[in-house]
Amino acid sequence: MQHRTVFEVMTHHVVTAAPHTPFKRIARLFAENDVSAVPVVDPDRRLLGVVSEADLLRSTAELPDLEGRRTGVRLLSQERGLPDAETAAQLMTSPAITARPNWNLAETARTMHRKGVKRLPVIDETGRLVGIISRSDLLRPFLRGDTAIREEIEHDVLTDTLRLAPGLIRVTVDDGVVGLTGRVDERADIPVIVRLCRSVDGVVALHESIEYAYDNLALDVEPPR
Repeated sequence: MQHRTVFEVMTHHVVTAAPHTPFKRIARLFAENDVSAVPVVDPDRRLLGVVSEADLLRSTAELPDLEGRRTGVRLLSQERGLPDAETAAQLMTSPAITARPNWNLAETARTMHRKGVKRLPVIDETGRLVGIISRSDLLRPFLRGDTAIREEIEHDVLTDTLRLAPGLIRVTVDDGVVGLTGRVDERADIPVIVRLCRSVDGVVALHESIEYAYDNLALDVEPPR
């Protein structure tokens, strides 16, 4: 059983900016490529930072309106001076939060959620940019068909990994929702089966009604003296 990695779902051809790329060129890159952020790289494609729409908007937040009045938006002390930012190097957020190609999608999703970002540049071990992954990329496994999910559970999980006899556990999948029925020898096997099946890419939810012959979780064993 294999989980999809960042490398498999990321965008490999990334729109980038150089440190000297001017403000307006970055805005055009957003519009022309339908993106909301671009990584900033050096000539060797080493990642220097990321410029997002928020960075561009923040750089104009304290500019006066047409009548010379301030907008009333107050920036944090470390952000003052950004209205004069003209290039990607002056606008970018650095260091950037990144991902690695071999990360699994659950790990990547947790990083995005924890850091409050919508995308992550993907770098190799030398710091070079190799791709970018977005929230929408993380949802791709849920596009898997029910048949593919069921076959992976039956063959990879139940037969190959857990060494259960074919047909011992019956599997149904409906719009990514997995149902497990059948009978096993020991009750302690059920949580293991559920955990491994739930971790298959594309599974939305799992319901089990597995019976057992022997309740080895209910044994009251006294500790040795």
